[in-house]
Amino acid sequence: MDLNDADTRALRQAGLFALQSGDPATARSRLEGAVAAGQADVVVWVALAMACRALDDQQAMLAALDHALDTDPYNLHALIMKGDYLASTGAGRAAVQLYDVAVTLASRAKELPPGLADVVRRAGSERDRINADIEAHILRRLEEAGYDEASSSRRFTQSIELLTGRRQRYVQEPRAYYFPELPQIQFFSREWFPWLEEIEAATDDIAAELSPLLGDERGFVPYVQRDPAVPALDRHSLLDSRDWSAFFLWRDGALVRENAERCPCTIAALERAPLARIPGRAPMALFSVLRPGTRIEPHTGFINTRLICHLPLLVPPDCGLRVGNEVRHWERGKALVFDDTIEHEAWNSSDRTRVVLIFDIWRPELSGEERALVTSLMEAVDSYGESPPPRWEG
Repeated sequence: MDLNDADTRALRQAGLFALQSGDPATARSRLEGAVAAGQADVVVWVALAMACRALDDQQAMLAALDHALDTDPYNLHALIMKGDYLASTGAGRAAVQLYDVAVTLASRAKELPPGLADVVRRAGSERDRINADIEAHILRRLEEAGYDEASSSRRFTQSIELLTGRRQRYVQEPRAYYFPELPQIQFFSREWFPWLEEIEAATDDIAAELSPLLGDERGFVPYVQRDPAVPALDRHSLLDSRDWSAFFLWRDGALVRENAERCPCTIAALERAPLARIPGRAPMALFSVLRPGTRIEPHTGFINTRLICHLPLLVPPDCGLRVGNEVRHWERGKALVFDDTIEHEAWNSSDRTRVVLIFDIWRPELSGEERALVTSLMEAVDSYGESPPPRWEG
């Protein structure tokens, strides 16, 4: 049968109307006519798949979905419908892949039609349900093979969580300098840093020096400050804000003498740490103040050859720090060491001020030669021209 464009458009519209009216048999007939005329687009293929599904013709539905995805691999309806089909036939792992693509694509869209948004939410729930089922199956089999989550390798347990989607994978993303082949570790075990105990032992003395500083706030500056010489590319919500402020003891590799003289016990404690020392850049050491109700947005630091240490001093409840997929809550006098080139954020949801002592150290995996070479490299970079180096607070 030879059909002109008007006839083909009429078939298409009749098929779509019949589908919306709850008449899948007529919809299938009209839409197959449009297909036979060689005028099928992704809308026709998806509608035909819906009609075939309503008529319980799974194979015809699957064929139509494959045509739809050949035409548009990113069509949300087709991805989710095929995911539903795979899930119904026991192919859960394959279904999860399609659901995940659909949910990810939908998250990037500015707005979805209400009906489609509901379909995407259901796909996300189904993905999570299947992932939980897969994880339970895996754990049963592993336990039969002798695995015990409480006593087995923590890294292996994290690998299971990543495999099943319970955790998101985060990696180092330094904004200025990347040193290759360093382990991707979010929070470091304190066994790496035997000197931490000495610094923790000075917590009361350090807190005693902090107390009068908070009383007059002389010396505190916004942690994120605008550089008048360089346009700000990032619209940081805390730019020039005292909601996140700092009292610097060391800044850009130089001792802030006026501040350091007010905190001799703190300076002495810091000398016990392997501070990263690079002229014009490091070390950095400061009291970091986070006001009530303040949240530091997710961000990454500048260089992955150093680690960040936190010694908590004033820690109200409802405060926390996320690095990658791990969340820790500060405890007074108990230090945390983490890689700030992995995405991290912090918050103070309480009605009181949070203060931690922050300082940076060399990564323990770097040899003495490598530390010297990195220092020379940064000095070489900074020796070109008159521009100051980027700030490294992260």
